[in-house]
Amino acid sequence: MQLINREEVLKKIDALKNKDVYIHMEMTMGAYTSHRDQSVHPASNFIKNVIIKYEHGTLSESSPYRIGLKINGGWVYAEGMTHWDETDKDRVIISGNDKDGKLIAALQISTEPF
Repeated sequence: MQLINREEVLKKIDALKNKDVYIHMEMTMGAYTSHRDQSVHPASNFIKNVIIKYEHGTLSESSPYRIGLKINGGWVYAEGMTHWDETDKDRVIISGNDKDGKLIAALQISTEPF
């Protein structure tokens, strides 16, 4: 995983628009660490293999990035993104990592299930 290259990520997002795609999205804020520190308020979400079709994809101007996918009737978005997998040619794999490199958020888009 490399730091997000905005132009390259936008190209990959644009290549998948107006297609039925699977998304995987998750976020965790302390859900895996609250057992060690009771002061941490755990929060998380997780969706996998939800099929959407988006008409437009956006990426904010600077890191940490906000990625939005305009779908019929609303938006899917992920905030706090910092890294992407530049080696995956068929899927968009984006993550947000904290200062220690631990995953806090992920958004993946593919024409095949995850």
